Amino acid sequence: MKVHRDGGTTPLIDASVHVFFRDNKDFRSFLREPYASRGIPDYEMDWYGAPGGEYLVEAEGPNGPDSGSTYPGSDPDFVGDHLFGTSGVDVAVLHPMSRGTLPDRHLTSAVLAAHNQMLVSRWLEKDSRYRGTIRVNPEDIPGALREIERYKDHPLVVGVGIPLQSRELYGKPQFWPLWEAAADAGLPVAVHIETGQGIGYPPTPSGHPRTYEQYLGFDALNYLYHLMNMIAEGVFERFDGLKMVWADGAADLLTPFIWRMDTFGRPHLEQTPWAPRMPSDYLPGHVYFVQGSLDGPGDAEFAGEWLSFTGKDEMVLFGSSYPHWQHNTVDALPSALSAEQRDRVCWRNAADLYGIYPAACSAEPQSEGVTP
Repeated sequence: MKVHRDGGTTPLIDASVHVFFRDNKDFRSFLREPYASRGIPDYEMDWYGAPGGEYLVEAEGPNGPDSGSTYPGSDPDFVGDHLFGTSGVDVAVLHPMSRGTLPDRHLTSAVLAAHNQMLVSRWLEKDSRYRGTIRVNPEDIPGALREIERYKDHPLVVGVGIPLQSRELYGKPQFWPLWEAAADAGLPVAVHIETGQGIGYPPTPSGHPRTYEQYLGFDALNYLYHLMNMIAEGVFERFDGLKMVWADGAADLLTPFIWRMDTFGRPHLEQTPWAPRMPSDYLPGHVYFVQGSLDGPGDAEFAGEWLSFTGKDEMVLFGSSYPHWQHNTVDALPSALSAEQRDRVCWRNAADLYGIYPAACSAEPQSEGVTP
């Protein structure tokens, strides 16, 4: 339960917590051969490093950064103290982080399978307040379908994770079996930036930027490519149960983007008979965003009105991005949000999306999800 600045309280679901292995040796202990002996990009191999460091100083591990500490986001007890204790989080949705799509699709799939095994055995079986997003490789559809089949019935697995950068737009037919499997399993698909992008799309719409600041400012815009393509290719018409979570924010850009799509959508509907509705009609129930600390408009008097445009107040989920440096807190939410909007962002949208109803909300139908 979170006590807000004005004294009000709400449950709190953190929809974006990033978890890691302790170190490379720990990582390789979850890999099978021949992959365990291969050279693989690790957490320190990042094209764009944040000038002040990639992680919160206080997330460096139980023993401090200079005394053999564990890697940030790698110790369930330590992370739990931050989230469930200090931050007032009721439930945390975990997203294991790797370094993007590697040239060898089989190696990528093996790396992600190792992350999934670590997620389930080390985190989900440790504390039911953790829920998990399993990672799959969109460039290996048979492998991705096997991972979904393996974990789809696990009561604490609530989503499927893929990288934002890819080699193809996600509306194209080669990805349809993945979307069908996720929809059939009732698992939303979380699309997250991977800073070591491997062989995926450049990290910004304009290619490879020179500085970290440019990278950070533009990377999340890649979702516009994918969303536009998924709508035009009729993905949401074909798979009505598919739910996409754009996990690096940029919901603040959705309204002007979808206005433009609707402007050009009506005259071109005859070119896309498989997607007969207006583009904006495909947003409700299909499109969600994690609200991060970098998203606007900030604590402005019109923030509540802006959130209501295009129905964004029913699409946005709070996410802390712990343990990264841009760690978000609920206290940073605009004060102009209405009580209902704050309620939705803090927990209700995530509860409805993932079927998670925190014990703090005893009035909710507990049969729809596993309570902590």
